[in-house]
Amino acid sequence: MIVDVHTRVWDSIKQLGRAEESLRRKPNAPWERPDASPDTHHEAMQPVRHALILGFDSQYLDAQITHEQVAGYVCKDPGKYLGIAGIDPMRGDAVQSLKRAKDLGLVGVTVSPAAQAFHPCDTRAMALYEACAEMKMPILFESATLLARDAKLEFAQPYLLDEVARSFPGLKIVVSAMGDPWVHQCLTLIDKHPTVYADLSDLATRPWQLYNALVLAHQQGATERILFGSNFPFCTPKKAIVSIYSINTFTQGTPLPSIPRDQLRSIVERDALLCLGLREPESQNQAETGQGHETLRIPSAYSMKDADTA
Repeated sequence: MIVDVHTRVWDSIKQLGRAEESLRRKPNAPWERPDASPDTHHEAMQPVRHALILGFDSQYLDAQITHEQVAGYVCKDPGKYLGIAGIDPMRGDAVQSLKRAKDLGLVGVTVSPAAQAFHPCDTRAMALYEACAEMKMPILFESATLLARDAKLEFAQPYLLDEVARSFPGLKIVVSAMGDPWVHQCLTLIDKHPTVYADLSDLATRPWQLYNALVLAHQQGATERILFGSNFPFCTPKKAIVSIYSINTFTQGTPLPSIPRDQLRSIVERDALLCLGLREPESQNQAETGQGHETLRIPSAYSMKDADTA
């Protein structure tokens, strides 16, 4: 089963507020802007069984993808999609916003300390985490996916989440993009806390950075805590999967270490819903027949030869 834990949909790029400028730094052609429409998203998600659709809220950057919009996107295929609420802890109604998101059927929360201009252990943020822990809703911390020039990068460092993980040991946490550019910090955090995970979003379009991050994770024995995320609309699941499976091409004819193929496959096919304590949604057909999806196999186009593993 392939679960994409990091995708977004929006009606207008203006919803990203001042974070819109970050799109100019993404690896799309300079005359293109990524198409994040629901139809394009749905087409791109064909290789995966489930996908998390993330909202976004930043009072600091004047940006918002609302709970209602995310819930509306999920309703287009409720057996495939799960909604993640974008909540800004610096707004005075963060906990109330969480309750409203839960009422709408959203199953988790995403925050971005850098884009929302708050220290991860701010008292207001800790109140939100406490409510998430009580409701068993995981939190995804974004690092550099949607950054404007005004974003406060010092708040994106993964080590700042250590106190959060210590304070709420039952709270499931995902660090986006393996904490890039602080991958070592992220891996240390993962090694220390069994409830902390990382996704590969924003790395698949940068193969050398992806290779180095995965080598570090393999050498540290942390690959079982890495989740698949495409970072749509900046990358598609298909491209991300190909990038992961072909990562050992860097090692061919060199003494560079390679990553065992079974570990790459386990990352791509990891049941992220189980890891995060989320219930797998049922399509209408499943509910009527009592049957689940067939096992999703990797298309032959993805089965690219790797270098021999060490």
